[in-house]
Parts: sequence; C-alpha cells; structure tokens
Amino acid sequence: MINFKNLEIPQIKEEILKKGLEKFYKEYFEWLKDEDKKLNSFLFFTEDLAFKLIKEIKNKDINLPLYGIPVCIKDNILVKDIKCTAGSKILENYIAPYNATVIDKIINAGGIIIGKTNLDEFAMGSSTENSAFKPTLNPFDQKRVPGGSSGGTSTAIGAGLVSIGLGSDTGGSIRQPASFCNIYGLKPTYGIVSRYGLIAMSSSLDQIGPMANSLNDLISLFEVIKGKDKKDSTSIDFNNEKIINREIKKIGLPIEFFENLDNKIKNLILTKIEKLPYEIKEVSLRYIKYSIHCYYLLMPAEVSANLARYDGIRYGQRENEENFWNIYKLSRGKFLGKEVKRRIIIGTFILSHGYYEAYYLQAQKLRRAIYEDFQNVFKEVDLIIAPTSPTLPFKLGEKIDNPLEMYLSDIFTIPANLAGLPALNIPVGFIDNLPVGMQIIGNLLDEYKIFELAKLI
Repeated sequence: MINFKNLEIPQIKEEILKKGLEKFYKEYFEWLKDEDKKLNSFLFFTEDLAFKLIKEIKNKDINLPLYGIPVCIKDNILVKDIKCTAGSKILENYIAPYNATVIDKIINAGGIIIGKTNLDEFAMGSSTENSAFKPTLNPFDQKRVPGGSSGGTSTAIGAGLVSIGLGSDTGGSIRQPASFCNIYGLKPTYGIVSRYGLIAMSSSLDQIGPMANSLNDLISLFEVIKGKDKKDSTSIDFNNEKIINREIKKIGLPIEFFENLDNKIKNLILTKIEKLPYEIKEVSLRYIKYSIHCYYLLMPAEVSANLARYDGIRYGQRENEENFWNIYKLSRGKFLGKEVKRRIIIGTFILSHGYYEAYYLQAQKLRRAIYEDFQNVFKEVDLIIAPTSPTLPFKLGEKIDNPLEMYLSDIFTIPANLAGLPALNIPVGFIDNLPVGMQIIGNLLDEYKIFELAKLI
C-alpha cells in the first residue's frame, strides 16, 4: 500500500493512477479497515460513496487538484446521504440531507471521501475521549490521547492512513491534535472557509480547516475549500490576489506564551527559529491571560443556544413519552454526554436573567480587548510564533475526570479563535519520542504569509 506519510498529492495521484482507481481503492479499503482497528480514528467508512465518486471523476480533468486522492472528514461535517453523528448518541442515526459546502468543493476538485472520523461529542473536548462511541488512540503511543476534538482526523493522517482531511477548530481543535500527532493543521481566518454544513458548537468561534501530513498538501486542500459562499453570510471572499501579502520582516514571541512553558518544549521551539533570517522580537499581549476565562463564558453560552434543537422532537433520538417535557428531559438526559450537559448548563446559567450582563456582555468586551491587543502587536511584527500545547500528549484517562485541567490544554490556541485570526500548527520535533508542535499566528487574511514562514522552518 502507498506510504501516505512520505508522499505528497502529486506522487500519490501518480501511484493511484498507475494501479487504476478501482483496483487501488478496493485494496486500500481492505488495508485501511484492518489498520484502523489499532487506532479507532474512523467512526465508519464511506466505501459505496467512494466508488460512486470514482465513477464520476472518470469524465473529469485528470489535472484537478485532488483527482483520485482519498480525503477523510470529521464527523460533524455533513456529507449527503451519509450518517453524521457529531460523536453523539443523540445523532447516532441521523442521515445528512445535503453536502456541506466544503464537501461539494472537495468532490468538484476530484477528491474521494473515504470515511467519517471520530471526535469529542459535538466537538467538545481536547482528547477525543468524549466521543460517545470509542476513544481514538495516539499513533505514536497508543496509551496516550491524540488530542481533540479533531483527534480522529489527526490520528488517521499522523498514522499514514490518509494524507489529508478536514477538522473543525473552535478553541484549538485542529491545532492541538495536529501537534499531538505530528502533522500540519490550519485554523483559517474566521469566514475564509464556509461553515455551511458544519454542525454548530459555538458559531462565532467554529471554523473548518485542513489537516495534512505535508505543508504543500495542506495548502492544496486549503485552496480547494476557501472562498465566499452565499449559503454562509459570515463567509468572506479570499480570491482577491491584492490581499495576499507575503512580506515578512519581524517575528514576535509573546512573553505570556513562554513564561511558564515546560523548558524542553520552549527550548525545542526556540532552537527551530533561531536561524530564521528575520528579526525576532519579544512582544506582550496583556489581555491574553484572560482568554481562557473569556472563552469559557462565551462558548458555553453559544453551545446552550445551538444545542437546544437536539431535543428528540426537532432533531435526535427520542425517549417515547407522551408528555412534552418528559420527552425533552429524558431524551437529552439519556443521549447527551457528561461534557455536553456540563457546557449546556453553564451556558444556560450565563444567559439567564440577572447574569447575562454580568458575564456574557463582559466577556464580549474582553474578547474585543484581546482582538485589539493582537492588532497592536501586529503593528510591530508580521507574525507571531507560540507553542501549540502546554504539554506533550497525555495518557488516556489522565485528565478525563478533571475538566478544568483538560480545558487548560487549549490555553495557547484559544486566543486566535477569540480574535478570528489564522493560526497554523507545524511539527517541530520530538521529546521522549512524543511529537511537539508550534503555531504561527498571523493577522486577518495572512494565511499565505504564515505558509511562507512555515516553509522556511
């Protein structure tokens, strides 16, 4: 079978076409199903859809960017006529009625959808242990977590089962698992990639993004999925070449990200950047220390609103009771997991009468201050380099019963979501045989500037 870890899209395409699409995919699915038994990165495979797409692309241009290339999809992104569970029992039997915009774009580019990957329930978690179906295992140490919530996609790519895939990032759910699995993962500028067809967790923070084994493949997938979408009013046009600024002169290192960081992780990152041909400058983001507090007020409030629809009446499985309130209470009580319930309860409290102004509105003001903090720093530097995770991949079960400790896994990734900024995890090496990543954060629409620096590193 092709070694997806060492080949990029052009070489993979060449190998697939040499063997023949049907023959390759027949052998590939047999191998894939067997290999994934060790890791649980997929919830299910979309074999019938894959062979249907293979028939359709035979009449298409062989030079399409993803022609014949397998792509895995996080199971909170809709693929028409395929189950979409969002990692939850309440949606265990839900069949998507339409394609997400990103799925249409991948299919139009010749990509072959091979399966839906595991995730923390409704994308709430940092370890993929909150999946209602099974935990996913880290490809470098199966006693450890792959990160979350896009842990299924990151594991599938990190293990070499596939070269590219989609995740979603609300507070670091692409970058943190990418760091734990030694791959590239991009949270794009908010709005550059359409959210139409993404099961919402926190709508002002959620962003679909590409994950890949190589930087070139990540860029290729990003270029396929980006762009304005009339079905998503928050999406923006990113096809104007005038806004693609790639000039880099100064790199910022935020003091707040490095002051309490594990010395081994800090030294590995600093070693990676010490030979860069740019001025490296220490900068300060004074409100950044409040970002996790801000996030855990705003995000649960939006979760409370977005998940109200999963009630056994409009969406989701139902406990058969004649009384309306019993249907609502028993269905949500039985089919929603502990972490999801926790965030719904917190969010409902935050939005309740007497607390909305004290908590939610104050958090919105703080979010604006964090954004302005970044804007002031970007007057001094072109890009920011920071750690992706404060720790190495941790052991399965180590933090699952301590939600506050689990939430701190996203302490370095949350700020980019609050400010709507693009951020890319890149692998920088290993400590004790476990992967370490760092992130490059840019200003709005600075994806290509980020890619330029990532290429140098």
